[in-house]
Amino acid sequence: MSTANDLATELANAAWRKATKSGDNGGDCLEVAPLSGGRVAIRDTEAPHQPPFVVSPSVWDAFIDGAKNGEFDF
Repeated sequence: MSTANDLATELANAAWRKATKSGDNGGDCLEVAPLSGGRVAIRDTEAPHQPPFVVSPSVWDAFIDGAKNGEFDF
């Protein structure tokens, strides 16, 4: 089990990435970073001072499946 300090160190060294199409919207986007244990960190580029949201592998997989299936389309 990782501690808060371990997570903070991991987030500080995370390899953040964003979708290639994110440049189309003026830089307002989300970034994701893989973490240990299959977790995924998510952050908003408009609010870099906010801590990232960290989700479990199963939550991330459910989100990706929903996005691919149009469940979040407006």
